Amino acid sequence: MEEIAAAAPHTLMLENRNRLCLTGVTDVDSFDETTVIAATALGALTISGADLKISTLNTETGELLVQGQINALVYLEQPQKGGFFSRVFR
Repeated sequence: MEEIAAAAPHTLMLENRNRLCLTGVTDVDSFDETTVIAATALGALTISGADLKISTLNTETGELLVQGQINALVYLEQPQKGGFFSRVFR
């Protein structure tokens, strides 16, 4: 089932800085009222704000709905594929 969500396109739709709809989400790594860390098809996404709540999470379809005051969306850098030598000798 995770393969279906991982293959789905990743989209973000932020409405009035208080409702964030995401697709392409494979998992939620952690969450509290100030931070949500979601694993997406394009890497980890950190959502920062206040009074954050996860209204919907469906890893089968890859959908996530976060509500609350959203202040920042930050992607963590994806690890580069290959080892040290593959990056040096491109």
